[in-house]
Amino acid sequence: MSKPGIRLSTDGVPGWFVGLLRIPNIATAHPVMIGERHIGDILFVPDLTPDLNEKWLGFLAIVLSGSALLVLAAISGYLTTSLALRPLTQLGAGLARMRQGDYDSTIPLLGPPEIRKSCEEANQLARKLKQLAQDNRSMLRKIVSLEDDERRVLANELHDELGPLLFAIRANAIALSESSVDPEAPANRLLEAAEAVQHASRRILEGLSPLYLEELGLEKSIQTLLQNAHAALPSVMASSRLDPRLDSLDHLLSQTIYRVVQEAVTNVIKHAQASALNVAAKMSDHAVTIEVSDDGIGFAENVHLGRGLTGMSDRSRALDGKLDLLREQGRTIVRCWLPLVAARAD
Repeated sequence: MSKPGIRLSTDGVPGWFVGLLRIPNIATAHPVMIGERHIGDILFVPDLTPDLNEKWLGFLAIVLSGSALLVLAAISGYLTTSLALRPLTQLGAGLARMRQGDYDSTIPLLGPPEIRKSCEEANQLARKLKQLAQDNRSMLRKIVSLEDDERRVLANELHDELGPLLFAIRANAIALSESSVDPEAPANRLLEAAEAVQHASRRILEGLSPLYLEELGLEKSIQTLLQNAHAALPSVMASSRLDPRLDSLDHLLSQTIYRVVQEAVTNVIKHAQASALNVAAKMSDHAVTIEVSDDGIGFAENVHLGRGLTGMSDRSRALDGKLDLLREQGRTIVRCWLPLVAARAD
C-alpha cells in the first residue's frame, strides 16, 4: 500500500499496521525554468520503506518483550501462589484426617511462620484428641467389662436362688397333678405355670449372661444359638461357617461376639421374614470378623440401629472395632470387625 508522491514498500509488514500509521506526504516538486519558460519539474520522492520496517520491528520487539514479561509474571505468580497455598492445602488435609479419626499423621511445618504455627497447633490438637480417644475407649472397655461382671453375678444369684424354688414348685405341682384325675384341676394349671416360669427364667438368665459360653466355648455356643433359632422358627434354615480358633479368644471378646450374633439372629427371627440365615466368623493375626446375613425383607434406607444393635455397636467401639448394617445383593448383613491387639492390651 502506498500514498501518492511517496515511495513505500509494505512487503513483510501487515496492512493493518500500515493503516494505523499516519504517513505525511513530504514529496516535493521543484519547477525547472528557462527564462520564463517552464520546461519541467524536479521531483523529490522519499522512500519510507526502511522507516516502516524499523517501526514494525520496534513494535514487534515491544509486543514480544511485553508478552514475555507477562508470561514470566504469570509463572512467578503461579509458583509463588502454589508455594504459599501448599502448606494451607496440607493443613486442610490434616484437619480432614483428624475429622475421620486419624490422629497419627502429622502435618508438615512449611510455609510462612503464621502457617507453620497453625500446623504445629493442629498437630498438638491431634495428639490431644488421640489421647482423649484412647482414654474414652479404655473407659468404655472398663464399663463393658463391669457390666458383664455384674450381669454374670446377677445371673448366678438368680439361678442359685430361683432354680431350687422353681424346681420345688414344679415337683409339688407334679405330685398334686398325679393325685388328681381331673385334667382341669388347679394342680395341672399350677404345673403349667411353673413350667412357663422356668422357661421365662431361663430366657432372662440367657439375656443377662450366656449360660454355656464358658462351658461349651464360643463356637459351640453360636451353633447352639442357631439350633434354638431354627427350633423357634423352623422355616428359617440356619447355617454357619465358624473359625475353630474362636474358642481361644478372651472372655471380653467372646462375650462381645456372642452378643452381636445373638442380637442379629434375634432380629432375623422376629422381623426379617427370612428363609435363610448364615453366621460366618473368621480370624486373622490381627482381627476377627463376624457376619450375620439373611435373605429377608431388609431395612429402610433411613433406618436407625435399634436398642440392641446400638448397644452392640458401643461394645464394638469399646474394643476399637466397628459394627455395620449393610444391604448387599439382596441380603441383609450385620458385620462386626474387632481387632485383637486392642483386646489383648487389656
